[in-house]
Amino acid sequence: MAYVLGFFAADGYITVNKRGGQFWCIQITDKKLLKQIRNAIQSEHKISTRIMRENESTLYRLQIGSIEMCEDLRRLGFSERKTKSMAVPNVPKKYFSDFIRGYFDGDGNVWSGITHKKRKIRHFAIQAALTSCSKVFLESILERLATHDFGGGSIYIIKENCYRLQFGTCDTLKLYDFMYNHGSHIEDSIFLERKKVVFEKYDKLNNMRS
Repeated sequence: MAYVLGFFAADGYITVNKRGGQFWCIQITDKKLLKQIRNAIQSEHKISTRIMRENESTLYRLQIGSIEMCEDLRRLGFSERKTKSMAVPNVPKKYFSDFIRGYFDGDGNVWSGITHKKRKIRHFAIQAALTSCSKVFLESILERLATHDFGGGSIYIIKENCYRLQFGTCDTLKLYDFMYNHGSHIEDSIFLERKKVVFEKYDKLNNMRS
């Protein structure tokens, strides 16, 4: 559930209709991942499909009507306008890696390649980042990661009201291990395959260069 909460923090929202019905929703382009999220919360709700215009990806939405669940999310710091006021929920330490993996799959990215291409000495590097419209949220994540022996990570403003928490190569590899190899529950974990592959491809190529 910590993964789902992290993913919701990135790509979910709460909506209230005119009749007072309350819903929490996740809308993404990856149907397989959305099915895994639905299974994790033991839901049988239908996943709806929204066909976009030409050259745009099809969107899939899971929408669950529950006043109780919406109130729980609000108590955890996720309001209807959570984008700028979002708080890091009090996730137990042993499940914080799942929360981070969920948020990373929603609002994170990872890149690997050659840095300093114009210099004589170039490096094969990998960098990961988390983005948010709330600087306080990213600062809170950095503070929580510090309790798991993370010593790096820097926050930058990338445009108005949008921030990035970025990690260098060493901390990116530590983040990989934290998200995918942490805890005895990892065999039941959910993750976005295409992002995990970037980490593993870097590790494979880096070993070949050694």
